[in-house]
Amino acid sequence: MNEIIRLLDSVARDRNIDRELLVQDLELAMVSAARKHFNSEDPDEFGCEIDRLAGGIVLWRNNEDATREVIPLERLGRIPAQTAKQVMIQRFRENERISLLDEFSKRQGELVTGVAQRYEGNALIVQLERAEGFMPKSEQIPGEQFQAGDRVRCILLDVRDAGSQVKIVMSRAHPDFIRRLFESEVPEVAERTIEIKAMSREPGFRTKLAVSSVDSKVDAVGACVGVRGSRIRNIVDELGGEKIDIVRWNESSQVLIANALKPAEVEEVSLCFELGRATIIVRDDQLSLAIGRRGQNVRLAARLTGWDVDILTPPEFEKGLQTLQAAVKAVEGATDEMLDRMGALGMISVFDVEEIGEPSLVADCGMSEELAVRVVDACSDRAKVVAEEMQNERAAAELLQAEEGAVVDALLGTRSASGAAAPVIDAGSEAAADSILGIGGSGAG
Repeated sequence: MNEIIRLLDSVARDRNIDRELLVQDLELAMVSAARKHFNSEDPDEFGCEIDRLAGGIVLWRNNEDATREVIPLERLGRIPAQTAKQVMIQRFRENERISLLDEFSKRQGELVTGVAQRYEGNALIVQLERAEGFMPKSEQIPGEQFQAGDRVRCILLDVRDAGSQVKIVMSRAHPDFIRRLFESEVPEVAERTIEIKAMSREPGFRTKLAVSSVDSKVDAVGACVGVRGSRIRNIVDELGGEKIDIVRWNESSQVLIANALKPAEVEEVSLCFELGRATIIVRDDQLSLAIGRRGQNVRLAARLTGWDVDILTPPEFEKGLQTLQAAVKAVEGATDEMLDRMGALGMISVFDVEEIGEPSLVADCGMSEELAVRVVDACSDRAKVVAEEMQNERAAAELLQAEEGAVVDALLGTRSASGAAAPVIDAGSEAAADSILGIGGSGAG
C-alpha cells in the first residue's frame, strides 16, 4: 500500500497541491464507489480512512445498530472502481484549479517568461511553468508576431476563475510591462533608489517615463540609460525597437511639462488651473518636433503630466493676447492690473475667458460681478468673430491648396483619378510647363 502514498506524494509535488487534500479526495472517492455498489442515497452510510503513513485503506458501512461493517475493497468490483476513479480525477482537477488560482493570483503584475505555443484567433497562447496563459490582441504589441517555441516575456495582467478552468491573461502592451523591464535591467529601480513617477505609452511606437532619484548622488536618467545606452538598449530590443524617452521628474508642473516635450525646446509654459490646460510656446523650427509624428509627442506628454497641452508659436500666442487685451480694455472699468491677473491665471485668449466665466474673474481678478459679466460678454462676442475668421482662413487655405493641385495637374498633363483623358492645354500653358521641366527651347528638334 505504500505505493498509494508514493503516488499521492508525486501528484502533490508535481501539481503543487497539498497532499492531505489528495488523501481526503481519495477517501471521498472510495465512499462514492461504495454507495454506487450498494445503490445507497445516504451520504453517511459509508466511511473510509486511509493510513497517512502506511497507505492502508479501510472502508466500512455504518449499520443501524451503530456498528461498523468493514467492506473488502475486492467486493466493490469493476464498475464502482471506475466510479472512484472518475470522482478522484474530478476532485484532483478541482484542487489543481484552486491551486493555480491561488498561486497566480499572488503573482499578478509580475514579469514572467513563457514559450509561445500557438494562436487561437488573434490571441497568443503561451505555456508557463504548469499552466497555459493567453494574450489577447489588445494586450499584444502591434505588428509583433511569435512562432511556436519562441521565448515570450510578459506580465501577468489578470487571473480569472472561469468555472472549470483558470484563465491567465498576459500582456506586453500594458505600461506596467515597461516598469517591470526597468526593474529587471536597472538595479536602482528595483531597489527603489530611482522611482518611476509617471509613464505614458503607445505600444510598439513610443513610451515616455518621468524618473526621480531619492539619492542625490544617483543620476536618475543616466542610471536608466546605462553606460553607452546599454541598459535602455536591452529594453528597446525586447520591445522590438519601441522608442523610449526618459525625462527628469519635477514637482513643478511647468518644468515637468517642458521636460516631457523633449527633444523639443520650450520657450514658455503658461498654466490655466481652471481649465487644466498648459499652453506651450515654441519657436517655429521646434513646432513639428514638439507635436511629433501624428501628434504622438504632445499626446504622450499630456498623458504623462496630466495636463491638456496646446502648442503655439510666439506670433500665435501674441495674437491671442492682443485680441484678449483689446476686448477687455474696451469694457469700461477694466484695468491693466486685472489683465495681468488674468494672464497669471493662464487666460490667454477670449475663448478662455468665455469658458471660465464670471466666478473666477470675481474671485481672483478683483472684478465686481457686474464688470465680470460685461467682460465675459465682450470676450464671447469677440470669440465668435475670431472663430469665424479662423474658419474663413481654413477655407481659404484649403481652396488655395486645391487650386495649386489643379495647376500642377494641368501643367503636367496628368489624367484624373477616374481615368479620363488629360485636359487640353493651351500654347501658353504648354510653354510654361516646358520651361519648368527644362524640356523646351527654340532649337528643340
